[in-house]
Amino acid sequence: MATESLEMNGDADRHGEAEMPLHGRRRREQGPLNMNRYANKKSAAESMLDVALLMANASQLKAVMEQGPEFTFYVPLIILISISLILQIVVGILLIFIVKWNLNDESMHYKLNIMENLTTAFVFIIVVINVFITVFGVQRPHIPSASSPSPK
Repeated sequence: MATESLEMNGDADRHGEAEMPLHGRRRREQGPLNMNRYANKKSAAESMLDVALLMANASQLKAVMEQGPEFTFYVPLIILISISLILQIVVGILLIFIVKWNLNDESMHYKLNIMENLTTAFVFIIVVINVFITVFGVQRPHIPSASSPSPK
């Protein structure tokens, strides 16, 4: 029984033999990585996460507004959630532009690099802001149910 040692990329000890497409657990040999397709998939995944956070922040904003100005952290939470929502929209727009431009066009690399760095910085800021939103706490107002006694 021969032992087969494979490196991370699976090319060790193959001595130039071509891998045949197999079904099941073994991987198929694929062509070179298409950077545009990779970047598009990555940006699409980031966009989906951005949409999920956007919906959560909108829900938090609604909850804070329902509690009204008597809530202790009303103004700070309104400001933080609003900044988070605005930055998420900016990140979404940046991701749209990043996806539309061709990574193989070297004249666009400088602009794409700046946009990627801005996107990363804004995402970091959004995460920090959302940590503070969580710290201040957003509680939904207590709505009495039909079975609970009414205050007298």
